[in-house]
Order: sequence, then C-alpha cells, then structure tokens
Amino acid sequence: MKKQNVNTNDNVLVLGAGQLGAAVLDFLIPAVRQRNGSVSVIVSPGAWDNLGNLHSASHQKLADAGAEFISVDVANSSIEALKTLFANFTTVINCMGFVAGAGTQLKITHAVLEAGVNRYFPWQFGVNYDVVGKGSGQPVWDEQYDVRTLLREQSATEWVIVSTGMFTSFLFEPAFDVVNLSKRTINALGGWETQVTVTSPADIGRLTTEIYLHQPRIANEVIFVAGETTSYGKLAETVERVTKQPFTKNVLTLPALRDALRLHPDDPMLRYRVAFALGDGMWWPMSQTWNAQHTIPTQNIASWLSCVYHAPAACQTYGHIPG
Repeated sequence: MKKQNVNTNDNVLVLGAGQLGAAVLDFLIPAVRQRNGSVSVIVSPGAWDNLGNLHSASHQKLADAGAEFISVDVANSSIEALKTLFANFTTVINCMGFVAGAGTQLKITHAVLEAGVNRYFPWQFGVNYDVVGKGSGQPVWDEQYDVRTLLREQSATEWVIVSTGMFTSFLFEPAFDVVNLSKRTINALGGWETQVTVTSPADIGRLTTEIYLHQPRIANEVIFVAGETTSYGKLAETVERVTKQPFTKNVLTLPALRDALRLHPDDPMLRYRVAFALGDGMWWPMSQTWNAQHTIPTQNIASWLSCVYHAPAACQTYGHIPG
C-alpha cells in the first residue's frame, strides 16, 4: 500500500457538508491547506441555484475558506462511478450519513476500496457497533456493522473509525422525546441508570481533524471520543440544574418500547429509542476516550445546554440524527 505523511500534500475528499460535514470541514480545511493539501466536498446537485451559486451560506463560507465543491448524486450513483471519482483522492472522510438511503454506506465503502484510496474515515460517527452487533431494532445500524466487517476483511486501504456516541443536540430533539425543553419533560430510555455517551458536533469536527493529523499515523483502529458519558438520571439532574426549571420525568422501558415498535415498525425515532434503551454499546468511560488520554477538553452536556438555553444567538449548534 502507498504510504504518505498525512501532514503534507494530502488530497482529501469529504462526503457531505451538512450538519456533521460542516463541523468537520471548519477544522479540516485550514489544517490541510496549511500543509499544502487540498480539500474537496461532495454535495448534491441541488446545492446550487440556476446561476451556479451555492444556496447555503455555510457552504459558501467553506468554499471561501478553500474547499472545492463537487456535485454528485450519491444515492443514484453506481459503485463504478463513485470508484472513478474516489480514485482522484488519497483520503476520503465520509460525513454523509443515511440521507441517501439504505445500502448507501456499503456502496460508498465498496467504491472507496475498489478505488484504492489510501485512507478512509467511514460514516461511523455513532455508537459501538462491535458491541451492538445486529438486531438492535435499528436496521441502519446493521449496515454499519457490515461496513466494519468489509473494512476488516481487506488490508489495502487504511481505515479509522471515530466513535462519538450520540450527538449532544440529539438528546434535546423533540421528536426523539428524551429531553423536551418546551414541554419540560424528560424520558429515560430503558431506565434512569441506563448510560449514554454524547459529543457535540463541533468537538467531533475538531477531534476528527486531530485524529487525522496525529503522528504516528493512526490506521485500522476504532477511536473513541466523548463530550460526556452520563446516565439518564444524571442527565435529568443536569437539565433541571442548568434550566432552573422542574421537569416531568418518566421511564420508557425496553419492553414498552419494543411493544410500541411492533405496532409502528417504520417509525425511525422509535427505532432509535429502542436501540438506545439497550444500553450496551451506547456508552464508554471518559477515561478510555482519545480526548481524555490526550488531555483535550470537550464540551459536556451542561455547557452545551447552558449556551443553547441561555444564549442561543451566541451558540453554533448542529442538529443530528445519530448514525
């Protein structure tokens, strides 16, 4: 396999400039360009208007910072077409998620491997799929497990998996129904002692860039990061302390959630609730995280919530559906 120093002359392709991609690119673009490399970004053809201008101000900001935007309909692209595109790059960082539909992550991974890309950061910015395995109740997670299997069965392309747990913001997504700030309700998934690891998107962007740049070069490893690991009971205490408001608290037990899922098998949020209620694979100790071991501070839930709740105009936040 071709080896190179990732700090210089790397030709990086980032898939997606949405919620996660923008956070990664904020840190990655200056780091790569400072080292005489280039950063390109794949976005959907609908990202431009009829005059060829990017619709999104955040996309334009990234373009102004030096990223080259490329129009690709990944959902409808064949493995062969993606392979031809990916062959032009030495590193691919996949921030696309599941928006392009089931099977997309396996298709992208096959294309990366067939293209002979030197180094691949797959879309694995989520839970510990090695522990979760298959049958969690969340079908897209089965695909994540298959992606790991595919990567481990080959040795030509180096891979780095960054496990982040749930995005901090997703705990407060009303549709997810764990913490609903407007209704002042908190629902524990599984039980009050069930644990969950969360990381803010900005921290993921910063830590992914640090991991990408790290020397000696990280290869063929699962790297765990975290902003905080907490139980739903401690989460409730944190929310009431930061907001200075009482919340109605309830437990969504795993049997009750599974019964609900049988009645509504296509409800994606219900699938996530069932999966996170399992507990196993959804968390890891802070002491075992890459950021803790390298003394890199991260934003905990209280800090994130304080910013959003008390000074939202001053906060840069990203929503996220966990993968």
